[in-house]
Amino acid sequence: MLATVELEVRHLRALCAIADTGSVRKAALQLGMTQPSLTTQLRRIEGAVGGTLFIRGQTGSRPTPLGHSVLSRARPIVAEMTALVLAARDAACGVGGLCLRLGSVGGRVVSGWLRRVHDRLPATETTIHIEVSSAALLQLLVSKQLDAVLIHEPAGFPLRLPPEMERRVLAPREPRFVALSADHPAAAHPVVALAELGDDAWIVDPAAGHECAALRRAFTTAGLDPRLLHVRDSATAADLVASGEAVRACEPTTEPTDATVVRPLLGDPLTAQLSLVTRPGALPITETDALYADLADAYTELANGSTAYRAWLAGAGDDWSGSPTGVPCEHQDISA
Repeated sequence: MLATVELEVRHLRALCAIADTGSVRKAALQLGMTQPSLTTQLRRIEGAVGGTLFIRGQTGSRPTPLGHSVLSRARPIVAEMTALVLAARDAACGVGGLCLRLGSVGGRVVSGWLRRVHDRLPATETTIHIEVSSAALLQLLVSKQLDAVLIHEPAGFPLRLPPEMERRVLAPREPRFVALSADHPAAAHPVVALAELGDDAWIVDPAAGHECAALRRAFTTAGLDPRLLHVRDSATAADLVASGEAVRACEPTTEPTDATVVRPLLGDPLTAQLSLVTRPGALPITETDALYADLADAYTELANGSTAYRAWLAGAGDDWSGSPTGVPCEHQDISA
């Protein structure tokens, strides 16, 4: 028998997530939990309140009458706690000096970006929040928990930016390369076609959303139906690639190891737009300019340091809309 729990705000957030997504599985992804652990937590919460809160059907998880009653009281508490934390952070910044809250989908450019920001603003407390989902980053931007975010939009799957948000495009068409074992037959080729990897298992992160959809679309276009491995842990994913158990799409600046190689994909079936998105009023325009310049400089350094990506950029020609260094200079205000 599961032990009951004393309800905390995190439990109430979990209930709200299940109700909002309509699924324990989707709520678990949103909360960064596994589905079994969230299911166990839900059962303990139900034990604490003394009744069933959700009914699972063909259309997902729906609140019971008791669930609706609990949710009606839980939502204001969660909202108040969020407001309390934001107010406390704002107060802390007011007492201790300036603060800058950044978000990113991750990647190798983050460390270079942060280093430049720290060097330029040594008295500013700068934090970085990493999410695999660009949509989740935008939600944090809207809720004023972040000031600026670096997002990734696969070609064909653009995100709907909230009104008045400003977008500055860093890379309009960044390719996805493929990482595979050095012993893979395709590793001997400078460029690899998707068809050569049709019999391989491909690693995907189930929380990546549009990344997975873009990959599936590329396979469908190529007439392929490879097996997909859902792996969220990057270390495990790297081991699977090195051992030859799977391949995975990767950033063009990904560094190969002794056991792996990184190759461009023939015809660039997987590309994405990278953008810096800022919230109106969060930063002065001069700081936004400087923040973008830091990011572009870090990206240029990374691109120039990658032999494979540098070669791809040199061959992109007119297809690449950007500066001579390979980093685009487009500035698009999407509030218009």
